[in-house]
This record gives sequence, structure tokens and C-alpha cells, in this order.
Amino acid sequence: MREFDKMVRGELYNPADQELVTLRKRVRRLFREYNLSDEDDQELRISLLHSILGGHGKNYYSEPPIRFDYGINTTVGEDFFSNYNLVILDCAPVKIGKQCFIGPNVSLVTPVHPLLACDRNMRTAADGKTYDYEYARPIVIEDNVWLASGVIVCGGVTIGHDTVIGAGSVVTKDIPSGVLAAGNPCRVIRPITEKDKLKMPFDL
Repeated sequence: MREFDKMVRGELYNPADQELVTLRKRVRRLFREYNLSDEDDQELRISLLHSILGGHGKNYYSEPPIRFDYGINTTVGEDFFSNYNLVILDCAPVKIGKQCFIGPNVSLVTPVHPLLACDRNMRTAADGKTYDYEYARPIVIEDNVWLASGVIVCGGVTIGHDTVIGAGSVVTKDIPSGVLAAGNPCRVIRPITEKDKLKMPFDL
């Protein structure tokens, strides 16, 4: 089995595998070009994001800078927006639904290192190159979610639809749908209800 297949399946894998190294170099070239692109060259940015992501809906955009481990393991739904400094370490699949807003300095991190040092420490292969073993857990962000500034979402987490995660939160466990949640570790504060409805300019 390829190391790539082990990685996306959540099994221990060797990130020094040449295929994985090549894939990381590819996405780094792409997001470097994206991050250095001109504000007025929106067509280039959309084209680059198309090449970076594993899939997307209509109307998707990220303010640079952005950073991915692979890119191809991340999918976003329609009307996706992220603000500055989005980091997605997508060793496992990262699935983001439609109408999701992501604030600045947000990190979605799927990789996990073993807890025991004897499992985690670097090793030396027969050819003299060093490597370690890692594994990863997927992240699912359902439709209509807002991750506010500075949120960190850890691997293995699902955030339910229509939920808001408050600024600076560290999400280590699943969060249900339709709630406001915040903190480190992130916890549900209360449901979001009709009492939270604002009077919009188009409301009669």
C-alpha cells in the first residue's frame, strides 16, 4: 500500500516517502504563487485555488497568505471565504461545507504524532535519510459554519451545521449543530435561536 493511502486512511505512515514529498513541494509552489499574487489578479487567484484544492463549489476565495500540506485532501463547498493566514494541514481529508466563513489566523490540523517518544522519535533509514511515523484524523465542517478569528480545529473533529465557534477557541471534540461554542477546550455556550436574528436592510 502507498504511504499516501495509509495517510488518508488514518494509519501510521512515513511522511518522508518520495511521493508525499513531491506532493508537498507541488502545493508549496502553488500557494507561494498565490500568496505573492497581485490584489487585482483575481482570475489568477481563483485558478490557483482550483489547482490547490481537491474540490470546490461555486464562489470560493481565500485572502492570502494561505498554507496547505497537500491541498488535494481539502474540499470546500460553494460560497466559501477565508480571511488572512488560513493554515490547513490536510494529511487526512478536510471537508468544508457550503456558506462557511473562516476568520483570520485559523488552523485546521489533521496530523497527530504518537504520544510515546519511542514511537515518535526520528529514525534513520538504510540510505541514511531520517524519518518519523505519523498518523492523521479527518476534519468535517458542515454547512453554514463560522469559525471566528484564531480558531484551531484538531483532527478527528466534526463541527455541525449552523454553528459559530468563538475567537481563539481550540476545538478538540465534536461540536453539535446550531450552537455558539467557544473556549480552550471549546465547549457549547448556548443554542443559536430566533432571538439572535438581526433586522436586515431587506427585511420588511
